Amino acid sequence: MQKINKNVVLALLSLTSLVFLLFQLYYYKFYLSQKNGAVFSKARGSQSGQDSTRWHVVKQFLGATSSHNIPVYLIDPLILGLIDKDIEQIRSSSEGPSPECKYFCAPRDFTTFALLDKTWKHEVGLLRTAEKMGFQWLKIVNKDPRLDGLDDLSGVEIPLHYIFKLASHAIHLVVFYERSGNYLWHGPLRLKQHMDRKFVSFRKLHFGRYPGAYEKPELLLVSIDDLKVQIPKNPSSFLEEVLHSRFLECRYREARAFFQLYPDDGSLDAVEFRKKAKSLLHLAALTLSNLGVKFWLSSGTCLGWYRQCNVIPHSKDVDLGIFIRDYKADIIPAFQKAGLPLKHKFGKVEDSLELSFQGEGDVKLDIFFFYEEDDHIWNGGTQAKSGKKFKYLFPKFTLCWTEFVELKVRVPCETLQYVEANYGPDWKVPVKTWDWKSSPSNVQHNGVWPVDEWDDVIQIY
Repeated sequence: MQKINKNVVLALLSLTSLVFLLFQLYYYKFYLSQKNGAVFSKARGSQSGQDSTRWHVVKQFLGATSSHNIPVYLIDPLILGLIDKDIEQIRSSSEGPSPECKYFCAPRDFTTFALLDKTWKHEVGLLRTAEKMGFQWLKIVNKDPRLDGLDDLSGVEIPLHYIFKLASHAIHLVVFYERSGNYLWHGPLRLKQHMDRKFVSFRKLHFGRYPGAYEKPELLLVSIDDLKVQIPKNPSSFLEEVLHSRFLECRYREARAFFQLYPDDGSLDAVEFRKKAKSLLHLAALTLSNLGVKFWLSSGTCLGWYRQCNVIPHSKDVDLGIFIRDYKADIIPAFQKAGLPLKHKFGKVEDSLELSFQGEGDVKLDIFFFYEEDDHIWNGGTQAKSGKKFKYLFPKFTLCWTEFVELKVRVPCETLQYVEANYGPDWKVPVKTWDWKSSPSNVQHNGVWPVDEWDDVIQIY
């Protein structure tokens, strides 16, 4: 039998492997890359291929939404931050070609856009168009909180987020919904059990870790990197909103359980008080918002929201909190101009300031000013007849948005700790007899006002 030359065999094997490798490269470049969007040419001037990919993915996505008349707008914090630095130049620039890709080529894994739910109805058409362009997509749904209430927990699901992935970049489309407090809301991004958690790096998303609440933005159509896109007219204001947008839902399930143990007061007096309290809260919110003063639901009003999703009918007042750093001298005249006369003023800006305004009938508005220390926050109280001072200590907290009596309003994010500090571990049990000097769990004696200061720190009208 003739002996086989090993060198010839090795040469044939090497040649076969080379041919196969070249075929794979050809197939990937001219078929898979076109189908899946894996490779883009190095366009956009001097930008690298990776930078160009981001720009092309955004262009494809905007083309898909435009073809279906879907009015998306840019909310990506990184890009809006870059735009904000050049906003005046962008507003005044002509629509000529850009010399470089400055914004949409910025290094990032996602570009984030927003969509108002009521402005589109043709989801299937967009998804089919995206697929034809090579996008892979993921749709995230969850329950619609707008349909929940004390009488019913609907469980109806709505689309909250879409992820469109092409090549090495992804588009995050956040769906915003209008709520009864005349604001926009987006839901959390929670993956169902069967979903691919490796589809994208979800932890890097700017929106979706928590629900968010926003004012309705005024939009501006601009040309950026040769792409026409809508952006918030005031990017810096929107970026500030992003930092403080976290939203907490009212706990309807827990409220229903509460009312099973303690039936709600449906008397005419209770109904009338809640009506007046709601009107007073709306007026107070409008007055403080016009002044640019941040406030939150405090004391019994906060307890009512957290425990029973409503105003506590036997509380007889509306309680708000304001950080003393946000105090403005215009607060008193602004409330008086709104038709709420000053009932009393206790303390001073430097120490234990407290204001009370008279609302309709016997309903009053109490505003407590909070002071920050290294490890806690406190507000003060004053007994008018004795000049005694009191201090109420709270653990440090941050502020979130919620919806209460059809109003977008702030509450402490760490609501349970806030409520427990004020009302103790038995906060779930209604108490109709309440002494502000001794009943709160966090009250402390804080000395006595000097008699020569009483005219300034104890003012009753």
